[in-house]
Amino acid sequence: MELQEIKQNLKETRDDLLEMIKDLSEEQLNKRKDPGSWSIGQVCQHLSKTEELYVIAIRKGLKSNEDSTVEHKPLEFLLDRSNKWEAPDIARPTDEIWRAEEIIEKLNQSRERLLELLDTVEDPSLLSRRHFTHPVFKEMLLLEWVRSLYLHEQRHMEQIKEGLI
Repeated sequence: MELQEIKQNLKETRDDLLEMIKDLSEEQLNKRKDPGSWSIGQVCQHLSKTEELYVIAIRKGLKSNEDSTVEHKPLEFLLDRSNKWEAPDIARPTDEIWRAEEIIEKLNQSRERLLELLDTVEDPSLLSRRHFTHPVFKEMLLLEWVRSLYLHEQRHMEQIKEGLI
């Protein structure tokens, strides 16, 4: 999958997410289904934090001068919500109360940083030739880091839909 196609998927997925949350009240955004679950606001905070962390990881991976021998990793498993993962502490949301405007601003900022980074990559094929170690999914090509962002977001959008029903 080429970078332009991935960028388009990132845009479409983010547009869908923003459409989903833009008119929610503060109560809807911050209500939890149960004490062990995340609110919609916390899910969005997690998405923003994750994207910020991915920018750091991709930047570090781009600093490598050696081509990677890491195999392509199919990422569709990210959409299977029957598989549960614990978010690393660094990507966990806080208990802070959020308004829709604040959430949207955070999401826009993290996306802007990602796109700025991707736009500075002079040779986009580097994303397919360099890798970095993901804390959960281990060795991943940088292009797969980028691709996994919209799949991760789609996964959490399903979680949000469950919370809205």
